[in-house]
Amino acid sequence: MSSPVDTAASAAPETAAPSAGSVTAGAAPWWERWGDRLNPLVVKEVRQGLRTRIFWVCFGLMLLACVVLSLIAYVDTREAAYARSGRTFFFAFFVCLGLVHFFVIPYNAYRSLAREREDETWVLLVLTGLGPRRILRGKVASYLVQAALYASAVGPFLLFSYFLNGIALPTILAVLTLGGMWLVFLTVVGVCAATLADGRLARAFVHFVLLGGLGLSVMYGLVAAFAMTESGDRMLGDNDFLYAAGVALALMLTDGWLLFEAAASRLALPTEDYTRGPRRALVVQVLLAMLGGVGVWWAEGKDHTVPEVFGIVGALHLIAVGLFVATDVDGLARPLRAAPRSWSLLRPGAVRGFRLVVLLLAAWALLWVGLELVSSDLPMRGQSMRMATVAMPTYGILFLSVAVLLGRMSRSDRLASPAALRLLFVAAVGLASALPPLLAVLVDLEADDGLFNLLNPIVGLVNFATHEYDTGAKMSWELLSFVVGVTVLAAFAADRVLVEREKRVHAS
Repeated sequence: MSSPVDTAASAAPETAAPSAGSVTAGAAPWWERWGDRLNPLVVKEVRQGLRTRIFWVCFGLMLLACVVLSLIAYVDTREAAYARSGRTFFFAFFVCLGLVHFFVIPYNAYRSLAREREDETWVLLVLTGLGPRRILRGKVASYLVQAALYASAVGPFLLFSYFLNGIALPTILAVLTLGGMWLVFLTVVGVCAATLADGRLARAFVHFVLLGGLGLSVMYGLVAAFAMTESGDRMLGDNDFLYAAGVALALMLTDGWLLFEAAASRLALPTEDYTRGPRRALVVQVLLAMLGGVGVWWAEGKDHTVPEVFGIVGALHLIAVGLFVATDVDGLARPLRAAPRSWSLLRPGAVRGFRLVVLLLAAWALLWVGLELVSSDLPMRGQSMRMATVAMPTYGILFLSVAVLLGRMSRSDRLASPAALRLLFVAAVGLASALPPLLAVLVDLEADDGLFNLLNPIVGLVNFATHEYDTGAKMSWELLSFVVGVTVLAAFAADRVLVEREKRVHAS
């Protein structure tokens, strides 16, 4: 029995010329060949976005504003013998671009995905076999392509400002680089926000919060650009600014990756290993922060202020992110129970997320306290700052454990939900911060009394960091050891509660 290929070959003339279709396919333009290789959602979203009225309205208004500013710059410099107005007009051109990049693009990215979920066309996208991560990557990439089109129109005007004198090319490149990373981060935030709510009321709340957040992001981006433009080369030569810019870039990249993975996990099926991506991103972020902090500490001659700042500020960031990791749903889906090892911390489940957060916070505290001990020229307040470096992650673990105990010990599924646990954490921190100072005042003591505020996450942290030059450190290591002991007991109890709930979920 001959195959279809043999039959077609025997039926075709030996000297037949290639068909028109084959010639067209072989001579297809390069952009069509690359378009087939790209994420098909990118091509679809870009084509659809370029047909919208909002794109052409924003593009036309932005281009018109830049042309008008260029004419004003021409008239202004024509009358002056030597003008140095490059900074002013560069910032004016950047405002035109920033309004689009920092508000319009992230908002359109949010509306694109939110509309897919509201119109229930998300299921059709999933049925294409692309998967949530690839779909979200296509959404983000398509709006970054649109942002590149806006930037290509404003780019010549930004370069034109260089020839007006008063601004250097390194300053222009620095502003555009940081602005570009801010654009990418805000676009990811917009896509992630579209996955946060399912109900109509919750979507309206997220929409309102996003609009306010994007308004603030425009203000922050333009204020930072103005400060960099006015400072010029002086700021670029300042080591503190370079460290701050490096930290900002690292946070935008790693937090953007973390938010992207969190959005993909929210859209994944419960039977998938949906937590591996965000938890892996969190671990990588912490490791990179450790390496970066150690590098800065070494470059600054083992300055004690580096581990102090990294230890306290970094722990606060880790607690905020860890709150979402430690409040996962109970148990594993049935396909994921083949190897439920207790050390597989990247797998779904509240107990694994809680253990991962506790481990990261403990490692964070140990690293920076160790660097503070070996730092050069320790000041008199070094002991207080070491206690504060330990107290910050300790309070975080304590109140995460309290929230888990309050929510997961109850039989109510609504109180044990991830959203309820996060609200319980906020409520517990608020009560523990407000009640002890009030009780201290009622018994005729100072509002910041050390014993009354020993478990106060705000006043207690300030007390541990306080150094009084006449008496030394306000608090002692014995009191900090008591807080650590209470935290260890609370964390152990929370771990046992989570383990029992996971067993109960699997048994049912």
